Amino acid sequence: MKKSKLLKLDRLDRFDMFISLAKQRSVQILFIVGFLYLVLVTVEIPFVFRTRLNTLSQEPLTRVPKLASEVEFQYKEAPSRPLNWVSENAPTPTQFQHQKQLKPQSTILSRLSFDAESFDPTAKDGSLELHKSAKVAWEVGRKLWEELESGEVKIGSINKPKKPKNESELCRPSVSLSESEFLAHGKVMVLPCGLTLGSHITVVGKPRAAHAETNPRIALLKSGEDSVMVSQFMMELQGLKTVDGEDPPRILHFNPRLKGDWSRKPVIEQNTCYRMQWGTAMRCEGWKSKADNETVDGQVKCGKWIRDDNDRSVESNATWWLKRLIGRTKKVTVDWPFPFTEGKLFVLTLSAGLEGYHVSVDGRHITSFPYRTGYTLEDATGLMLNGDVDVHSIFAASLPTSHPSFAPQRHLEMSNRWKAPPLPEQPVDLFIGVLSAGNHFAERMAVRKSWMQHKLVKSSHVVARFFVAMHARKEVNVELKREAEFFADIVIVPYMDNYDLVVLKTVAICEYGGRVAAAKYIMKSDDDTFVRVDAVINEAKKVHPDRSFYIGNINYYHRPLRAGKWAVTYEEWAEEVYPPYANGPGYMMSSDIAHFIVSEFEKHNLSLFKMEDVSMGMWVEKFNSSKAVDYIHSLKFCQFGCIEGYYTAHYQSPRQMMCMWDKLQKQTRPQCCNMR
Repeated sequence: MKKSKLLKLDRLDRFDMFISLAKQRSVQILFIVGFLYLVLVTVEIPFVFRTRLNTLSQEPLTRVPKLASEVEFQYKEAPSRPLNWVSENAPTPTQFQHQKQLKPQSTILSRLSFDAESFDPTAKDGSLELHKSAKVAWEVGRKLWEELESGEVKIGSINKPKKPKNESELCRPSVSLSESEFLAHGKVMVLPCGLTLGSHITVVGKPRAAHAETNPRIALLKSGEDSVMVSQFMMELQGLKTVDGEDPPRILHFNPRLKGDWSRKPVIEQNTCYRMQWGTAMRCEGWKSKADNETVDGQVKCGKWIRDDNDRSVESNATWWLKRLIGRTKKVTVDWPFPFTEGKLFVLTLSAGLEGYHVSVDGRHITSFPYRTGYTLEDATGLMLNGDVDVHSIFAASLPTSHPSFAPQRHLEMSNRWKAPPLPEQPVDLFIGVLSAGNHFAERMAVRKSWMQHKLVKSSHVVARFFVAMHARKEVNVELKREAEFFADIVIVPYMDNYDLVVLKTVAICEYGGRVAAAKYIMKSDDDTFVRVDAVINEAKKVHPDRSFYIGNINYYHRPLRAGKWAVTYEEWAEEVYPPYANGPGYMMSSDIAHFIVSEFEKHNLSLFKMEDVSMGMWVEKFNSSKAVDYIHSLKFCQFGCIEGYYTAHYQSPRQMMCMWDKLQKQTRPQCCNMR
């Protein structure tokens, strides 16, 4: 027993000794860990500060807050591309340093080198007159810019719009014009504050007798005919205050054709037009719209003024054909005549509904035309009547009494949300140069709020800039400079803007895209063109990196027009065909072509032509003589409007831009917004 007790005591003593030794070791380990921690804290933190967190994100690791709505998600900014960035495919330090030397500091003025010799070609070719015009425009534009920079043109003195003494008098609820007053106003009734829901305009007039017409644009002559008897007139709602220095958009074009239509029957045609681009016409030819067709405020689009007995049903049509086969002709009776008759007075009323415009004549509904995306009632600030009609009086009532501001610069939203991201130090994938005019404030704002919000642009993988020349009006230049300084997305090319000299902006795009942005691919676009950024960059990436390319809707063997508004003289272009060229609203090229163009311009070896897209085709053809270029044609660079699956869509109004961007965000595939 004693031995067993002694053994137990011995074991307990050993266990207690083990526990005490373990505690001592634990304390020692804790001391060692504490010592190492102090060493790390003393050494590592200064090291992190010395390296300025080069390899770590400066943002705290916090959970992303839940977005309040889908709209907030759409407008959430993409993360910006880091300024100091290196990848496996980045250039070597020597190459990168050379590229940085080529990049000037950020400025709103183009760095394209202009001098007197730039516009004095030695070759006496057809471009000589254009070069002379460019020289004058450059000299005038340079003086305007110097005045703007020196502060001689004060913003406050010309920028503040003069308020009318009594705005309620300006925005009268009704306006009336007699025949003499209408003629004195150039056959236009001004609606100072546009229209609103419920507004209506009544026109009392009389169509003139038909006259002989030989113009093929008005009358379609058949074989053997010298002329056609024509009687037609136009009534248009126009946006007189939405543009400056351009033809106003036709918000509603109402064209009754009593005689002379190609169908040789009386018809009424309705349409819209934006920047000389007509939409799809709606023709009313006397048949009442079918019941299953879309209505406008419950009204059919086309009323009925010719009726037959069988009401166009399938069964009666078959019966009618059977009667024709057995020799029995079908008598067509006229229930309602065409609403307009030569020499007969009519009373026409145009009213603005919830879904569209409604036209009635002599108290009978004739047509209803649905509103088209891109046009609003407040834009309709003028009513024009022209053609074979004598207007006796016009009366407009239920007009808006508030006074909206139609100054184009009022479309600007000075919000940081729409500012351009800073230009990254490393080369970008794609640079998009957008041609714009000084007074196109609304167009630029629509581009900023639509496709320039794409994640590739917000993250600086794609850079977009507007290229604008000096405007003839000093107040426009003042606003333009203020806009450029705030949004940081405008490059001013210092010459007096002129349509024939748009080609200079194209050269400036090549210079900025190739040297300042150091982009792999360079694209030219317009401020009324919607660009699917991801689609166009994917097209460029399909080409082998070592190949030069020119991508767009390419025209082959196009001939110059020798007559009309866009006529080209033989002195300007002696050849019978143009070189292959991509349509101007949207095309891309590899950066080596852009560098070549700028180099030739600086050497004074670049021929200029007044059509900038043809000029680009001419320059690419010259480059192609020394290095092969892949010409890649795609109809999806649409120059006449919008098509399904588009890459670019031209002639889009500011509201259509926003509509297309909204659809692109919500739909799985790109969709057009109505309807040109």
